[in-house]
Amino acid sequence: MILIVNDMKPSDIFKCEKCGDCCKGYGGTYVTEKDIEAIAAYLKTDPKSFIKDYCYMSGRRPVLAQQKDGCCIFWDKLCTIHPVKPKMCKQWPFIKSVLIDVNNWQIMAGFCPGMRIDVPDDIIKECVRKELLKNQ
Repeated sequence: MILIVNDMKPSDIFKCEKCGDCCKGYGGTYVTEKDIEAIAAYLKTDPKSFIKDYCYMSGRRPVLAQQKDGCCIFWDKLCTIHPVKPKMCKQWPFIKSVLIDVNNWQIMAGFCPGMRIDVPDDIIKECVRKELLKNQ
């Protein structure tokens, strides 16, 4: 397959298959203050109750709780809070660690069927850069 590298967009190297593999443990999903407020409002609760009922603390940072199978507490064959999902989830798989070491893309692609690995590293990094700039 010949790739036209000049015109590749983030959507050319990742298409979500809604498999939920990214919703499994792997270190947990940190939530920002903005995430907490949005999700709490969506669930019709207050931020303190949201943290108490749906998170655990990792150091001083709240992390979404997980089900017994390791999936996010909000995963039920689809994300049940999709309209207000955390920033960390919205960015997937276009995350800063790929810019630090592009091998992180290859590692993540090992459990994410929507990520292409037949793309040169410089194109992956450029697509990640574009997507991160877009979502600041």
